[in-house]
Amino acid sequence: MLVLTRKAKQSIMIGDGIEVTVVEIRGDAVRLAIDAPRQVPVHRKEVYEEIQRENREASAVSVEDATVIERLLSGGEGTAADRGAGGKI
Repeated sequence: MLVLTRKAKQSIMIGDGIEVTVVEIRGDAVRLAIDAPRQVPVHRKEVYEEIQRENREASAVSVEDATVIERLLSGGEGTAADRGAGGKI
């Protein structure tokens, strides 16, 4: 980990396209401005960790889901529970 000391209005560069500027220092809080290309996501760490957690949960496939998907892909009709109230898959 690289540790740098910066004063208000001073910046650091990350690669060629990301500039981090210290905007304000007030007590133990530091305000940063981050200038990065639009395609580079920038999040506070706690937000990033929540996004990662939600992505892991969303990508988890249960055994039942996998069975239904396999049955559908193989051309099977599935069960009444798979079809739900509408009677179709």
